[in-house]
Amino acid sequence: MLRADDGRTRAAGLPGPAPGPCAGPTRPGGPSTVPPGKDGRTESAGPALPAGGAEAGPAGGDGFAGADSAGPASGLPGSGTADATGRALGLIDAAERARLAGRPARARELLAGAGYEGAPDVVRGAAQLVNGQLGLQDGPVADAREVLLLAAELLAEAEPARALAARLAAMEAAWAMGDAAACLEALGPGPGRRGSDDVNPVAGAARSGGPDHVAGPPEGDGGVAAYRAGMSAVMRGRLDTGRTRLREVVDGAGAAGIPDGPESLLLAGGAALVAGDLAAACRANARALAVARARGPRILVAQALERLAYGELRAGRHARARAHAEDGLRTALAAGQSNLVAHHHAILALAASVEGSQEAVAEHASAAERIAAPHGLAQAATLSQWARARADLARGRLPEAAARLGPLIGAGPRHGHFALRMLAVPCFVEAAARTGQAEAARSALAEFTHWAAQGADPQAPAQLARCRALLSDGDGCEPLYAAALAHHEEAGGDFERGRTQLLYGAWLRRRRRPGEARGRLRDALVSFERGGALGWAAQTRAELRATGDAGPAEPVGPLALLTPQQLRIARCVAEGATNREVALRLSVSPRTVDHHLRNVFAALGVRSRVELSRWVERAEKTSAHP
Repeated sequence: MLRADDGRTRAAGLPGPAPGPCAGPTRPGGPSTVPPGKDGRTESAGPALPAGGAEAGPAGGDGFAGADSAGPASGLPGSGTADATGRALGLIDAAERARLAGRPARARELLAGAGYEGAPDVVRGAAQLVNGQLGLQDGPVADAREVLLLAAELLAEAEPARALAARLAAMEAAWAMGDAAACLEALGPGPGRRGSDDVNPVAGAARSGGPDHVAGPPEGDGGVAAYRAGMSAVMRGRLDTGRTRLREVVDGAGAAGIPDGPESLLLAGGAALVAGDLAAACRANARALAVARARGPRILVAQALERLAYGELRAGRHARARAHAEDGLRTALAAGQSNLVAHHHAILALAASVEGSQEAVAEHASAAERIAAPHGLAQAATLSQWARARADLARGRLPEAAARLGPLIGAGPRHGHFALRMLAVPCFVEAAARTGQAEAARSALAEFTHWAAQGADPQAPAQLARCRALLSDGDGCEPLYAAALAHHEEAGGDFERGRTQLLYGAWLRRRRRPGEARGRLRDALVSFERGGALGWAAQTRAELRATGDAGPAEPVGPLALLTPQQLRIARCVAEGATNREVALRLSVSPRTVDHHLRNVFAALGVRSRVELSRWVERAEKTSAHP
């Protein structure tokens, strides 16, 4: 509770702050909130507000300054200081309620009228907590983090629960920034940790022997204590220790005696994402969405949708992820949560990169980046670039994909988000290995091997075996592809299994084993079509045609005169690829491409690549709409 200078209790009346706008993967789930009450709702920090309630009139900027000069009577009941404190707290409470209702402009207006300059630390801390949360929703997250850390300092002595809420919100901001050291600083009991050399998220090996545990929250809030300890361990690279503590949060969600409010469920859902338990993450976030819609606060709906969409995306359920992200995008736009808008656009770009819509990838990635750049949202920016790269992979644009992914998988500033870079490594290895960048691919795979061994993602063992196959020579590839498929059977997921079958089938074709290749490629086609991965299905059909299996998409008109290999080369050239790029895509030499292209020109009677592109475009349209 907040206490005015006259010793009387004044209510902060601030509901627990909502979770920050981040999303993520492997991202934290901690809502910045005061521990919920027994009914699952967040409790107020004190008794009822002073007269005037949430819509009390502005106190004016000089309310506290005037009270300070009022003489000895200023500490008595009814004095200027007490009245100013009450009015300020009422307006701060009203601002928080407006924020939770999705009315950020009204919240800022009420905060501006509170006149809390010169107020006691606890009043200024309450105001900065609301101000920081508003910045976390719509503004540069680095600025929001500083405001929230200031709020934590101001509230630490009188309101430790709200100081903890501010710290968790500051951690959300740091996560969105992609700053692991700043995350650890926010999780810790005080400043001074930034830049410490024991920060090593994702890589898994701690660089120094710092403690695994941070100071706990108020007594009785074991879920938040486990969350802080788990995330602190993860930030230091101790994934095994961190996952153990985070599973405590997941296991406690919905248990007897544990509050079932949206804040607690979002905490559990985020912990499950970081721990790699995608099924538990989707369950907790789906429940959080249902509870937030039924009970409020409204501001949590878009975040629950973002967490749920991201979990579905990582689980390979892309159509469901798209549906949740589209709903979340509309909700975030209506509530003025522009940072969440960026994250929903990034998720939609990733879903489109699987479903095969180049236009949708470009549209959503650009929308995410327009917000991410000025607001410092490293997570949204990384996701959107990953989406663009995966769309390049689907089209066979391997050099472009490798160029985009190289910076994303690096560690440190000006690289990808620390919690996402390992997830993007399999895409980079595929692009790099097939474009003659074997050493770069092996270097990335070395770190991925260590990460996969710690159980950080259910798809990682299969992806690791597939990457090793891509980097192996001769007969050593086949057992690695077989091992990858065995891991896929355990992990599930049509999309990743289809990618392995596609690469395996292409390898078999190059080994002049077309019958076996067709079997693998047909399996890949079924996986992609079942998962809605239309762009990847098109690439698989092209591989099938190269084995002599014309399939249902038999070329029509003059293109029917071409051999399967000539047709593949013609289609690549029509997309704008150079001879060298075509050679890399098809795993042949540039001289072979040149030989086939000359025969294509002769067969079709064309004289330039532009003319060939027009021929192919007309023929493809005729085939699609006979």
